[in-house]
Amino acid sequence: MISSSRTDDFRGILKKVSLLTLIAIAAAITSTIAMVLVFFHAPVELTMGVVQKIFYVHVPAAMLMYAGFVICSAASLFYLLKPKKTWDTIAVIGVEIGLLFGIYVMISGPLWGYKAWGKAWVFDPQLTTALILFLMYGGYALLRLFSGSSRKIRQIAAVFAVISSTMIPVVHWAVKVWGGIHPTVEREGGDGMHPDIALAFGMSMLGFLILSMAIFWAQVAIKRESEKLESLFIDLEDYLKSNV
Repeated sequence: MISSSRTDDFRGILKKVSLLTLIAIAAAITSTIAMVLVFFHAPVELTMGVVQKIFYVHVPAAMLMYAGFVICSAASLFYLLKPKKTWDTIAVIGVEIGLLFGIYVMISGPLWGYKAWGKAWVFDPQLTTALILFLMYGGYALLRLFSGSSRKIRQIAAVFAVISSTMIPVVHWAVKVWGGIHPTVEREGGDGMHPDIALAFGMSMLGFLILSMAIFWAQVAIKRESEKLESLFIDLEDYLKSNV
């Protein structure tokens, strides 16, 4: 039997552990399991060899890039309909997450492509539209970073984010509409993935998803503290002016 005092101590520890900490621990555990499955369980692809294992991080990163951009655009639309600082903050966090994973996509893609096609970059319809999408949301981020935080700037940026979201389905359907050499096996059915590959991919996707959640909550916490600090500076400035 566990004593009541030990139970109370355990509950006290749980209360002190933040949601962010729990998500970060979950991300570390799932990511570790995913790496073990990718390198020691999933079979090596016959044509490309071990380089094909980039697939297990490239595809989840691409999905989370899209998710971050969708969050940015959806929050921007809500901000335009009902201007609240919360929606604007979520939009900024969304684009930061999208660009973070987008950078990973832009690095891992050419590495994989060099082995698959013999070139690090080709002007494939999906690759080109994905780059345009990345640059559009990169423009949104630069606008928010260097143009201040006035209400007018937030509204202009929100409109730009909503317009940029129209590029997401273009990227998704680029291969089917214009063709190209980007892989489409999973989208069009094919024979499906080997069970061991599917398991490793699913765990990798879960790890990336939980990691993105950890980053999201971390950014929320950081921006809340930044707003508190900014408010303190404003109060201090007003106090100094009134007492000079």
